[in-house]
Amino acid sequence: MSAFANTTPFVSNPISTKAELAQYLVGLLDPLAAHTSPGGARVHLGFTGTHYDEAAAQLEGFSRPIWGLASLLAGGGSYPDVERWVRGFANGTNPDHEEFWGHMRNKDQRMVECSAIGFALSVAKEHLWDPLPAEGKRNLENWLGGMNDKEMPNTNWLWFRVFANLGLSKVGSPRFDAKRMKADLDHLDTFYIGEGWSRDGPEGVVQLDYYSSSFAIQYAQLVYSKLAQKDDPERCEEFRNRARHFALDFVHYFDEEGRAITFGRSLTYRAAMSSFWGALAFADVDPPAPLTWGAIKGLQLRNLRYWARQPGAYHSDGTFTIGFCYPNHNMTENYNSPGSPYWFCKSFIPLALPDSHPFWTAPEEPYPAALRNTVKALRKPLHIATNLSGHTYVLSSGQQCSYPVKQSAAKYGKFAYSSAFGYSVPVGSLTLEELGADSALALSDDAGETWKVRRETRDARIEHGRWLRSMWYPWPDVAVETWLVPPTPAVPLWHLRVHRVRTARKLLSAEGGWAIYGQGPDDRALEPSTGEAYGTLENGTEARATSKAGVSGIAELRDRPTRKGKALRTDANTNLIVPRAVLPTLADEHEAGEKDIWLVTAVFGLPNANGRDGAAPGWEAEWKKRPLIPEEIAALIS
Repeated sequence: MSAFANTTPFVSNPISTKAELAQYLVGLLDPLAAHTSPGGARVHLGFTGTHYDEAAAQLEGFSRPIWGLASLLAGGGSYPDVERWVRGFANGTNPDHEEFWGHMRNKDQRMVECSAIGFALSVAKEHLWDPLPAEGKRNLENWLGGMNDKEMPNTNWLWFRVFANLGLSKVGSPRFDAKRMKADLDHLDTFYIGEGWSRDGPEGVVQLDYYSSSFAIQYAQLVYSKLAQKDDPERCEEFRNRARHFALDFVHYFDEEGRAITFGRSLTYRAAMSSFWGALAFADVDPPAPLTWGAIKGLQLRNLRYWARQPGAYHSDGTFTIGFCYPNHNMTENYNSPGSPYWFCKSFIPLALPDSHPFWTAPEEPYPAALRNTVKALRKPLHIATNLSGHTYVLSSGQQCSYPVKQSAAKYGKFAYSSAFGYSVPVGSLTLEELGADSALALSDDAGETWKVRRETRDARIEHGRWLRSMWYPWPDVAVETWLVPPTPAVPLWHLRVHRVRTARKLLSAEGGWAIYGQGPDDRALEPSTGEAYGTLENGTEARATSKAGVSGIAELRDRPTRKGKALRTDANTNLIVPRAVLPTLADEHEAGEKDIWLVTAVFGLPNANGRDGAAPGWEAEWKKRPLIPEEIAALIS
């Protein structure tokens, strides 16, 4: 790609110091002025819709940047246009003003935005509350307090009311409801399942995504533990202990370059995926070994640097796009407004720390050496994490969204999720190219007219601490049992998938490996190639693709010649990270009534590293190796 189109307004900022992080934030806040209403209460960034009303969408554009602004002000920084938000508080909460946000209703999107406002009142009162006139203060506290008697979803949303009340308590408001806040906190504690992890909902919910960590629960627990220490010390210490346990699992979701594994919903929040690390510092939680303050600093800042250098994350004026690494509405949810991506600003919480805090005084350290080239079973989220040979990903079985979410099969049901290659989502429903079935087994019972991939996983568990095993029932008369086996030091670039299919109907199958950037050095589609040259290879029961992003491949391990390797060019904008991708795929046909159909799939992946184009030379020797089927699984096959 020509360099003129491959840059951002922030690319020259090294983001290594507190001042440089503040500079990055200011660069995100400044462009919002041109999109702000005359009364300051609404920020209009685009014309796409959401399931909630336009006033709430424009409130998002106003409120979400406050996560960063309040942190900047709390840490001794300044922003020359802070008056814009003060004016917005006064007018947005004034029922007689034309920019009034509207009264709170049951399960109202406005509730979500109360969390940033409550945080701001808690940490930056003198900048954002004290300048308000008496009427403005009364209107703001009445508006925030208006959620205390409303119904809320039985999810992480309850934290938003906690933060609203926390903010009201910090400004001495009579609308603070201590009884309601305690009840909400007590109920949120029922989501806790041990080892630092909380599910995003009541018992029966198997959803432990970034809302369990940076987006909501862990972040909120840590911030609360700092701000409520005097009034609720026992609970605060419990939250801090949870974070210490959680950190030792969560670190496995990040790679050496700062990228986070793409998994679950709301990924348009981008750098908010890493905000747990800044919140850990805000709460003054001593990092558990082998983590250090330098390592925590690196985990947070490397992720921010990654996003500062993604041109597709920004419009030309420096405002955020809706999408991930480029504008992409295929992967979004029905609650993503043009202002939603500013949840990103939660990652600026280190700005609230004093200059003397060890987060800022410690030299930044790389990803901990003790955690490289490891495989770890994460029992609570039903993931097996690995970063052998520099590829960071999780094998996954068992999680699913507890309510309808767009593309939920892609976001929770795939077999594996990577920090480097990113998952793909469907853009249509008629062809494999539209399906985006990376890290998935797609089945069709109508000769390829429509396809199903795993969404609802049953009986998922980690067996012997070594692999994942689960069931999937795409139709009443079709059962698919799957084993997911992580890589080993002997074959570090391969993981193994074994499927036992029992079917009473004729099926087509297509199993995808990692979706990878699909263009050559000339920016044209990859052509067939051999050896380590960029291009695609289709060779009997194997297929692969090689480009500047690295290598992705797939191979059938048993003698099943009907299973053909294809280098599938997926439809544009299926993948989160690259808009043009190739997906190595194995395709087959299956007759009804076969007792057991065994599909034994090896998946190869090696991303580029440290900005270098292409995989490290010599990878073909690893490609020629093949993983062994564990004896226990092999015995079932035979």
